[in-house]
Amino acid sequence: MINIQAENLEVGINSFIDPSASIRGVNGKAKRIKIGDNCFIGANVQIICDDFEIGDYSKIQHSTNIHGYKPCSIGHNAWIGQYTIIDSIGGTTIGNNCGIGAHSQLWSHIKFGDTLEGCRFLMDKPLEIGNDVWFVGHCIVSPIKAKDKSMAMVGSVVTKDMEENHIYAGSPAKSISDKIGFQFIDISLETKFEKLNEYLSQANINSNKIKIVKSSDQIDFNDTDISFFDVSNRHYTKRQSEDEIKFMKFLLPEKAKFVPY
Repeated sequence: MINIQAENLEVGINSFIDPSASIRGVNGKAKRIKIGDNCFIGANVQIICDDFEIGDYSKIQHSTNIHGYKPCSIGHNAWIGQYTIIDSIGGTTIGNNCGIGAHSQLWSHIKFGDTLEGCRFLMDKPLEIGNDVWFVGHCIVSPIKAKDKSMAMVGSVVTKDMEENHIYAGSPAKSISDKIGFQFIDISLETKFEKLNEYLSQANINSNKIKIVKSSDQIDFNDTDISFFDVSNRHYTKRQSEDEIKFMKFLLPEKAKFVPY
């Protein structure tokens, strides 16, 4: 039996939660748990938060622990590797399209030492992770701000904010982008359009239900039979059709990532 204790629970369509997973609040029932569509939560995952939310097509692999007193919000298309720890004692926000490799630890607090005896280290602080951020694996992350498209290589110990699209490595982690470049390079709109249409032809679905466009003004938002994928801003019109879901699963995790309008 799935162990979920929540006053307000919302689980999207086609989402799988392993029966061994445990989802609850810090002291009994959570106030709010929201799990998006087409998500996967694996074996022995523990989510102990009073307010927790994760977006569509996100995956939490086995034996991950997510906990904390303050809200924890994770966006669409997340991939969270096995044995990961995500702490939300100081509050944690993770954007869309983020990858957190196996055995990583993301922290929003530091507390243990005896303050009466003079210990100087006692703090909780929001951990703010932007969109398209990637912690490759075995990363330890302090309560920092990681800007969009930043990346930390395997084994990094991140103690300072991460700049947009920079790549970090080491302990403590430092930017190495001047040596190896950036996580993302510029791709023209035309190239994105052609590549996504190529993926569509490979996906073995009814392509009449999917339309690739270059801008939002090419979308008929009233047409509920067609899922429009806009390569200019990486959004799509969510229709929940069988072909749309198949296409999204075909694209994830490494071909392309889209979030709903």
